[in-house]
Amino acid sequence: MTGQKVRVVSVQTMRESDAWTIANRTPSKELMYRAGQGIFEKAEWKAPVGIVCGKGNNAGDGYVTALLLKASGIPVTLILLADRFSEDGAYYFDKCRQEGIPYEFYSENTDLSVYGSLLDCLLGTGFTGDVREPMAGLIRKINESGAYVVSADINSGLNGDTGEGSLFVHSDLTVSIGTFKYGHFIGKADEAMKNRVNADIGIEIRGPYEDLTVHTGVMI
Repeated sequence: MTGQKVRVVSVQTMRESDAWTIANRTPSKELMYRAGQGIFEKAEWKAPVGIVCGKGNNAGDGYVTALLLKASGIPVTLILLADRFSEDGAYYFDKCRQEGIPYEFYSENTDLSVYGSLLDCLLGTGFTGDVREPMAGLIRKINESGAYVVSADINSGLNGDTGEGSLFVHSDLTVSIGTFKYGHFIGKADEAMKNRVNADIGIEIRGPYEDLTVHTGVMI
């Protein structure tokens, strides 16, 4: 698609808008469910699916996606970087365990080439700096896997405001959550993302935004 106008915001505006929506409109667990649903619906999944999870709410979006994949009869496995969860993430991870969704903890011996699709839920848009081990090794494995790669919200390793990063996931599709951020279109975004699409989950933007005209890699 060419010449499309899309709304973009800073990471700070998105964070404040998310907090306002949770406080005034929609519970956080419901927003997380909508995020996972948006990811599930936007991608063209190739079975089996591996969902690679970090420790924050980005991972929680992956747990919801896993539940929806399982309900659709698509084999899915969770690959966890650590035994740590956000409050809402823990809620949906427990549901995954109740549904019998298999999970494992990442190690140097983890083989990601067995998956037709990988969902990257390691880092969110608030990440800054350089990726460290063991996550760096996991990102390299994702990029070398040959799978159809989907990134949740933004490619892990990219800065949500600048689009910069020294090591980051290369995705076939990135599903922005709520509203596009600047990092989806500047810096190394075009190198990182073949296509990007936004999933509107009902977050009311409370702060400045900009309508950008973009020319590559955006799907409707």
